[in-house]
Amino acid sequence: MNILIIIGTRPEAIKLTPLYKALKAEKNVKVHLLSTGQHKELIEPIWELFDVKPDISLNVLSGNQSLSSLTSHLLNQINEVVEREKYDYIIVQGDTTSCMVGSLVAFYNRIKVAHVEAGLRTFNKYSPYPEEINRKITSVIADIHFSPTESARQNLINEKVQGEIIVTGNTGIDATLSMLEVITANKVRFNQKFPFLFSNEGKKMILITGHRRENIGTQFSEIFAAIKELSIENSDLIFVFPVHLNPNVRKQVSEWLEGISNIYLIDPVRYDEMIFLMDSCYLIMTDSGGIQEEAPSLNKPLLILRDTTERPEGVAACCSVLAGVKKSSIKEAFYAIHNNQKTYMRMARAINPYGDGKAVRRIVEHLLK
Repeated sequence: MNILIIIGTRPEAIKLTPLYKALKAEKNVKVHLLSTGQHKELIEPIWELFDVKPDISLNVLSGNQSLSSLTSHLLNQINEVVEREKYDYIIVQGDTTSCMVGSLVAFYNRIKVAHVEAGLRTFNKYSPYPEEINRKITSVIADIHFSPTESARQNLINEKVQGEIIVTGNTGIDATLSMLEVITANKVRFNQKFPFLFSNEGKKMILITGHRRENIGTQFSEIFAAIKELSIENSDLIFVFPVHLNPNVRKQVSEWLEGISNIYLIDPVRYDEMIFLMDSCYLIMTDSGGIQEEAPSLNKPLLILRDTTERPEGVAACCSVLAGVKKSSIKEAFYAIHNNQKTYMRMARAINPYGDGKAVRRIVEHLLK
């Protein structure tokens, strides 16, 4: 069996690298890892962490690139790779442009597609944008749908997609639990990386991330206004924000949150460092999909800084709260947890609905059967 795995962004690298390593260890399986180069600065540390090197590296990015330009570059360059070698399967993950284009190239070349993390939906084509449409296109093409949850599987059944649908759990949980073992064994090193944790010993940490394209502009202004007010109202807390490299995000973060004594704006951190910060924090505020999945495995309550989520299982399981993108709703959601210990503990103790750390093995077993 000859397999091509396509990775474009850091979340894809985190969730597919364990699968690549597992397939590479199997006899009678030839597997190539293709990196599109979309998140080059963010992905390089992932290769180092997981001790892998892409077999094929593309360079599809250019300055201020539109989605249309990115799509056309990906389409041409991935197609050139596929035309050079005969693959039985192309594996894609999630909802990125590289995922959608990879599945489209596979279809054009009559290659089977296995879609990891299939079936997530908000039912709003502009939230998240362009991810909701990316994953719907991929679902139409895919031959095997590896769904992380029963709810995601049901979405695909309702859409009457073709192909097999298998519930596996999320491979991101496999990666999280594996990395947590590394962190536990190296706590001193990770503590030294973040000296502000020492200088604020005894203070609870609120961990923040934000990067969604649809939040840039008015919605981030509301979100950051809420965070600013919360930081002023809670001087006994520290707020730590690894700021995304997107210049539009960085500009808004700087305008709203620069110069506040208990807000620490730091550069993007490595995956292992992010898991360490999540494990060390008191509560998480984020618009990230992956962090919604990871936080319950670390027993951390989470505020989702969005109006919709394709991961409703966490809300239903009381792992997370959909806080919205208005200053008032975010503050209300924050204080509902912060001011109520019973609510906090119920969320912290909730069982992770997204997986048990065995998703990779289930996927490999199905592909090889």
